Amino acid sequence: MTPRIGVMLPVFRDDPAEALAVAAEADRLGIDGVFVYDHLWPMGSPERPALAPFPLLGAVAAVTSRVWLGPLVARVRVVPDHLLVAQFDALGELAPGRVVAGLGTGDHLSFPENVAYGLPLEPAAERRQALERCARALLDRGLVVWIGGRSRRTVAVAEAVGAVANFWQATPDEIAAQAARSEVSWAGMARPGQSGASLDAAALLEVAVPLARAGAGWLVFGWPVRLGALAEASEALRTG
Repeated sequence: MTPRIGVMLPVFRDDPAEALAVAAEADRLGIDGVFVYDHLWPMGSPERPALAPFPLLGAVAAVTSRVWLGPLVARVRVVPDHLLVAQFDALGELAPGRVVAGLGTGDHLSFPENVAYGLPLEPAAERRQALERCARALLDRGLVVWIGGRSRRTVAVAEAVGAVANFWQATPDEIAAQAARSEVSWAGMARPGQSGASLDAAALLEVAVPLARAGAGWLVFGWPVRLGALAEASEALRTG
């Protein structure tokens, strides 16, 4: 199976212009999907801005016609469950048949955001229950649902409801192990610690091919990355 190729948009900005331009160019080049983080600021940098995911995705829907789009991932319990589901409902109206409903529980790395905004730090078990409720509601609506996270209990929720498990920065061996149990997608930086803007298609294929062979249904590359090189790598995967 040839995986679909996606890219994270540049969302840690105070203006959406670059993110929308990247989305439109990805759409034009034949890249399969564009995704956004759901964070109130970049991890560890509360002084920096971040664009809100659902308003940005609504704008992305308006400037694209074919790419899939979604948050990677929307955290449960940041808003009430019914509101989170309603946000996906609205996005589905704007981009019918193109929405990936990415969900996650958050973890200790995102807890400072909860504290800053007065959001309750609910126990992990309660967040997983909310994750399952929201996932089932969205699957009932016919949406594609990804559940992000690599803890065994979170992955078990994905398996139980029939969602795609999404693994950030996983190895091919980790992808293969999960692919034997359920659908799985990969997301991450092509080379952690190195800007993807310096990588050509051959370098991206060095990352993509082992993950594709391991069974990943999607490969979502973190920003920055050269869109032309990513499109070239995607075409090579399809034809090679």
